[in-house]
Amino acid sequence: MMPYQRSAAIYDAIYSTQDKDYVLETAKLLSFVRQHKQSDGSRLLDVGCGTGVHLSHLVKQFDCQGLDKSDEMLALAREKLPQVPLHWGDMADFELGERFDVIICLFSAIGYAETLPRLSQTMSTFARHLLPGGVALVEPWFGPGVLNTGKVYCTFVDQPDLKVARMNINRVEGRLSYLDFHYMVGTPAGIETFCETHVMGIFTHEEYLQAFKDAGLRVEYDATGLDGRGLYIGIQEPRDG
Repeated sequence: MMPYQRSAAIYDAIYSTQDKDYVLETAKLLSFVRQHKQSDGSRLLDVGCGTGVHLSHLVKQFDCQGLDKSDEMLALAREKLPQVPLHWGDMADFELGERFDVIICLFSAIGYAETLPRLSQTMSTFARHLLPGGVALVEPWFGPGVLNTGKVYCTFVDQPDLKVARMNINRVEGRLSYLDFHYMVGTPAGIETFCETHVMGIFTHEEYLQAFKDAGLRVEYDATGLDGRGLYIGIQEPRDG
């Protein structure tokens, strides 16, 4: 089963129980943008926009667009943000025919690039869509040896008409991490169970830096970032004159 094919409908409910603070993350993101962006515009593209929660806060400051590879996630984002252009596309090779002042790829979505060649291709695609002086802000996935493969994780949602138990065990094979999610979902219509496996590439700090540099972007790194995951900031240098 493709990632989020069944779980998209409960994605926001799951992360609300984990106290993911989109408002605080947006405020921190704006601070990084103000610090590094040198272009004059306010056009923003969210790559891996998911259900559009970050975008719902960013539309107050930016002329926003979003991109994702999940039809189910895009459908939910369109319900939240009918006025925002949302595109289906692969982060490694999308082509929108326009450029942006800010490109963001948050919540470790970059891990879905999976391989080092696709990571480099993704950064080149970002660079091609950046205006001179624009910035690309990327939250990394776990690096080598960091992901815990010796634990069972469980998240519960307890709402009046929605009960969810999501359990997962992580495994690593070579440079790929596999998150095997098992869901039990209860609504007034009944109870269903299903599984989804998310495959995410494991890259070193040096490989992230090199991917930005190979794309022609000057890169800086903040170890804390928005929520402790770290943050890479790629800057498209302004043109002379």
